[in-house]
Amino acid sequence: MGDEKADEGRQQVLETVERAMVQLRRSMTRRTLARLHERTDGPVLDPALADVVDAVEEGPDRPGQEVTVGLVADRLGIDPSRASRLVSAAIKVGYLRRAASQADGRRIHLELTQAADELLAVIHRSRHELYSHLMRDWPERDRAGFAGLLAKFTDELTHLRKQQS
Repeated sequence: MGDEKADEGRQQVLETVERAMVQLRRSMTRRTLARLHERTDGPVLDPALADVVDAVEEGPDRPGQEVTVGLVADRLGIDPSRASRLVSAAIKVGYLRRAASQADGRRIHLELTQAADELLAVIHRSRHELYSHLMRDWPERDRAGFAGLLAKFTDELTHLRKQQS
């Protein structure tokens, strides 16, 4: 009887996580954060370009690696040709620049520009304001716990995705 009750509890937790993840995915698909940013900070921002800038801002995954179009494609889960088009668009509007690799002059890596740094400051501020608003009634202990668990969850998801590629 105890095992059955524990199984029911685990199943209920999984169903709750599933429902929350579906809602989160739908929210991201509708680009809720980008729309909120536009309402609060004015300039219209192409969410796809913001995704590219975010991917480059993460920097390399490991020492000696450089941020390339291929890494951007991997992080965004898109094919390299689409990533190349998005990177070109981000370069055209001034958020990124191509630079010769320090390790191999024949290779090119991506760098953020000052315009990207300014854009990222606005994006980070907008996101932080939104998250702060959403958790405004949460005790500090819950905020910290949520941050740690969410980071752990997404790290596991990223690790699993990389294993499968």
